[in-house]
Amino acid sequence: MTPLRIGAALKIADIPHHRDWLLDGPRDLEIRDFISTEALLGDWRGLAAVAKARLDGFSGRLGIHGPFVNVPMTCNDPELRPIVTRRYLTGLDAAIALGATQMVVHSPFTIWDDRNFGDRPGRGNTPSHRDTIIAACHEVLREVVDRAADNGVTLVIENCDDVSPLDRLELARSFDSRAVKVSLDTGHAHNAHCAHGAVPVDYFVVAAGEWLAHVHLQDTDGYADRHWAPGRGTIRWASVFAALQAAPADPHLVLELRDHGDIPAAMAWLEREGLAR
Repeated sequence: MTPLRIGAALKIADIPHHRDWLLDGPRDLEIRDFISTEALLGDWRGLAAVAKARLDGFSGRLGIHGPFVNVPMTCNDPELRPIVTRRYLTGLDAAIALGATQMVVHSPFTIWDDRNFGDRPGRGNTPSHRDTIIAACHEVLREVVDRAADNGVTLVIENCDDVSPLDRLELARSFDSRAVKVSLDTGHAHNAHCAHGAVPVDYFVVAAGEWLAHVHLQDTDGYADRHWAPGRGTIRWASVFAALQAAPADPHLVLELRDHGDIPAAMAWLEREGLAR
């Protein structure tokens, strides 16, 4: 197995600490500041300018994590929906200003949904619960997807509470746009596997296939969203990286750790295991 070159998800303030490492390769980078409501309602252009200055000389693949706090993409309240759409558009504008090619958004699917799809299959003129979710996402994201496509940005839908790896894949395909793909968070998938009987993490990779455009690499114990360095939890990393090696896609691969100071230890472990470089 050829070790895969990986990068990291970082805040702008942390970039100088890892600049030499990021430029070595170069590596994938995801900027996390634009998750914040305060950032998106404030001087996000100033933040983008600071990031660009700190990334002078960086030639790797660049993305951002978009908004998700209190902005559900299934919002169907006619008064609130325009606010939610506008928040996603602001995040997208920040990505465009940075020259980023991806924006991570969170999947709308929950454990409750997984347990109730079969109970609400839709009959006659009544849409299924799944169709209702997808339709609501289109209402919120239609303008966002169109603008992303026009500007060379891809929205990547990250699994959070997802039990099935196929739900967000169906959602991504429903847009029929090159600007929507899927993201995999390894820790979220492992928690779903351990707590709710989901398939193992490597199966999430296989299920996504050519639609896999982005991966958050983080370890966990299968109970909480730990964001530990790989090797500290219970994910079977050899199988995950084998699946990534065989995948018909070239996703951004980024460590998403609670403490960016753990990146050197994470890389040392992955290198010893022959998985990443």
